[in-house]
Amino acid sequence: MTIRGQTEAIEEKTLHPKAALSTASKGRSRPEREGDVRTCFQRDRDRIIHSKAFRRLKHKTQVFLAPKGDHYRTRLTHVLEVSQIARTIARALRLNEDLTEAVALGHDLGHTPFGHAGEAVLREIYPGGFDHHKQSLRVVDFLENSGRGLNLTYEVRNGIITHSKGKGQVMPEDGSSLPETLEGQVVRVSDIIAYLNHDLDDAIRAGVIKRTDIPADVVKVIGNKYSKRIDTMVKDVIYSTIASDYDRIYMGEEVSAAIYVLRDFLFDRVYESRQIKREFKKARKILSDLYEYFLDHTGEIEEGFRSMHTGKETDSHRMVCDFIAGMTDRFALMTYERLFLPQEWQTG
Repeated sequence: MTIRGQTEAIEEKTLHPKAALSTASKGRSRPEREGDVRTCFQRDRDRIIHSKAFRRLKHKTQVFLAPKGDHYRTRLTHVLEVSQIARTIARALRLNEDLTEAVALGHDLGHTPFGHAGEAVLREIYPGGFDHHKQSLRVVDFLENSGRGLNLTYEVRNGIITHSKGKGQVMPEDGSSLPETLEGQVVRVSDIIAYLNHDLDDAIRAGVIKRTDIPADVVKVIGNKYSKRIDTMVKDVIYSTIASDYDRIYMGEEVSAAIYVLRDFLFDRVYESRQIKREFKKARKILSDLYEYFLDHTGEIEEGFRSMHTGKETDSHRMVCDFIAGMTDRFALMTYERLFLPQEWQTG
């Protein structure tokens, strides 16, 4: 028996009956021979970690644009925190940690530069509209590997496309829009646990809000310290799901209500605050100008990127949208400066 076979056998013996087994995967779009050491979900996780899109996350905004402090979150640290929270929940519930980790690490690969400000710009400009979860799937299906994509399993791809919530319900009662696997659902709830807590932490660090501003009802239910809040939320998900007999991933009513209050508070006092919106307005102009420029000068997009779209994607809007969405904050700023700001005269 191969090492992979041994791992798969351990999964069958130890995981919960409703966990997603590697041997039961619906497979990949392009069939390929699986390896001797890693399961299919382990390979997906590794492909995501080694992708260019994953590395670019370290220079993409979470909330605060180009922060000078060393401890503000980026999109990369966000997905790492989501991954750790999701793995804790998955392990406690005896779900497939490898699938959970792969979805968590890949769920934001399609995020734009400058956070949700960039997403809002592309949603307005690109004729087909733009959502980062759809773009994340496009990254793994097409944009990576020069148009070949990562050829991930169905379960990972499903978790990626269904992770986004916006201002909607975290876990809809009717089950609509939920990932098909419990592991994907774990990532969906872990995403909001992570960003609510680290965005709150960063906002306090930035002086946008004070700790005493946190709604009293939230503090009473989930605590006033960063670690306490995460601990409360994670345990609530674990025990609520066990109590439901794994029908799906659940949160208790009291904690769920506190999460919605905290989310509304962050939207009102942080995400849509005057300070943040002022900087986002600048970011919107940068990306709008870049989009218009490259739409009129597609020949200036790097040749490899253009050739990848040739024959498959003939629409200039689609190519420019992919190009802009893949930029890091600093690459967008550098490109904007090169194209629109006066440059020092180079003498001979």
